[in-house]
Amino acid sequence: MTELAVVTPSFGPDFELCAALHRSVLAHSPASVRHHIIVPRADLPRFGELRGERTVLHDEAEFLPRSVRPLPGTKYSVNLRRPFPPLRGWILQQVIKLAATARIPADVVVLVDSDIEFVRQFSAATFRRDGVVRFYRQPAEIDQRLPRHVRWHEVARTLLGVPAAPPPYTDYVSSLLAWDPVVVRAMLQRIESVTGQRWVDAVGSQLHFSEWTLYGVFVDEVLGGPAAQAFTATDSRCHAYWDETPLDEASIIRFLGRLRPDDVAVMVSAKSRTPFPVRRAALAALAESGQ
Repeated sequence: MTELAVVTPSFGPDFELCAALHRSVLAHSPASVRHHIIVPRADLPRFGELRGERTVLHDEAEFLPRSVRPLPGTKYSVNLRRPFPPLRGWILQQVIKLAATARIPADVVVLVDSDIEFVRQFSAATFRRDGVVRFYRQPAEIDQRLPRHVRWHEVARTLLGVPAAPPPYTDYVSSLLAWDPVVVRAMLQRIESVTGQRWVDAVGSQLHFSEWTLYGVFVDEVLGGPAAQAFTATDSRCHAYWDETPLDEASIIRFLGRLRPDDVAVMVSAKSRTPFPVRRAALAALAESGQ
């Protein structure tokens, strides 16, 4: 039987969102699916109530080398083996995702941030077909209009030893993505071979980095071939709201009304500052409607 793991890095301020996500994982997936929630040590007591038969709560230190230490009183960590630049929270979270996927025993890992909720049934078959994990890609979507995305591609190519190439690039960034742990382990080995460093040191030293872009460039440019791309898709199966403007009761209902038939999840970005009660009520109404 194919093993599916859902992995969510989170922290104290996102507890309510993460708890709602967790309830949706349990409600919409088979009993074989495990939800791995990874939080800073200081937040373990608060998240402890989410522990259960299908839930594994991790201290984020489990997935970091001993050389990575939090800087007291800041949102940064420092890698003692390469102390500059310090590790920003966003980069650290990406390092944790990579390390967790490489280590957690599963055939497919679905990486899900706290601001996502599942609204329809899903299983390993949703993200894996004929032994190949679903690969999200949008060809020729990245160019100079998206300078950060362009930079992410440049960094990924450097880390992986892939020759430079001009835009347009393929977009691999989405709100809900599946990774193959075997591919991730090979990718991290490739980084170490190319850079001559531990992959954590090479990735952690970056100021601009996207884990999704790294994985996509590795599959397309290093693995290549029909086997690696046998299950590609241009839809994420997650209806996403990326704007930073808060949704109110009317606008979130309109947003959810555009849910597509094959979407299994909804993402309302935490950066939108949409009030949790508004979000909770709208998603509850969606569940009651049976859509």
